[in-house]
Amino acid sequence: MTEMTDSRETSQKTVIGVRRLKEAMAKPSRLRIFSVSNQKGGVGKTTTTVNIAAALAMGGLRTLVIDLDPQGNASTALGVEHQLNEGIYEVLMGSTTIDSVVQKVAGFPHLECISSNTALAQAEINLVSMVARELRLKEAIAELVTARESSGVGYDYIFIDCPPSLGLLTINALAAAQELLIPIQCEYYALEGLTQLLETYSIVRKRLNAELKLSTIVLTMFDGRTRLANDVAESVRSHFPNELIDIPIPRAVRISEAPSYGQTVMTYDPVSPGAIAYMQIAKEISERGKPFDSNVVSINYKKGESA
Repeated sequence: MTEMTDSRETSQKTVIGVRRLKEAMAKPSRLRIFSVSNQKGGVGKTTTTVNIAAALAMGGLRTLVIDLDPQGNASTALGVEHQLNEGIYEVLMGSTTIDSVVQKVAGFPHLECISSNTALAQAEINLVSMVARELRLKEAIAELVTARESSGVGYDYIFIDCPPSLGLLTINALAAAQELLIPIQCEYYALEGLTQLLETYSIVRKRLNAELKLSTIVLTMFDGRTRLANDVAESVRSHFPNELIDIPIPRAVRISEAPSYGQTVMTYDPVSPGAIAYMQIAKEISERGKPFDSNVVSINYKKGESA
């Protein structure tokens, strides 16, 4: 009897989960452009980018992902060709137009992607000698947005997946964005280097992009059973009470498996805890209004302290 009850409850939760995924999300008053950045690798940056974008697209919002990481992981997760096709590198170099490299993401009527490719690894070097090198991406996005709006199919959201560095590609992303989204891993050393990112953010605001706001922080790879994960989460809550979306993304196998099938977890297992968490975060982002002014908080931890 207990097994039947548990099975019925699980089935009900599955139905509710699928229903929520199909709910329409709030349309922003204007286009919102996010730079998803963290120079530390392995923090779930790309995973966060593609899953939030997919969730927003499922909510009926026109969304574009720009894969600015030479590794091309966002392109892989969205199942778009990125080895042979021209992509964002060619746009930055001025050899092709941005509109020509936009690809539809299969299974998502409202989701598109501009892919990375292996040539993007040369961009950091090739951009150095270019005029207005920090603004190449901003100018390209402005061109695309203008073209789409004139055709009546403008975007609601653009997400730029940055490489794990603070080089010229990331600077281009910060210069082009309106909002900065920082994924923070709930593990040791997670907050190391965050001060450097915030310093870069502050410099970009002062010299290149006064509109840029630190609007969103997401906790990733959270394991509530460990004291360390809870300590990191509490530290982030105390330093960034307004910026944090306090819906931790759990450390989950299904999230890790999805890219190997060329999918986000939103389609690979839409009722898994990871998919539900990303859907809730996407809803929270859609419900937030204009990005607010946020004072840069410098975080300093003594050596030996647990985050």
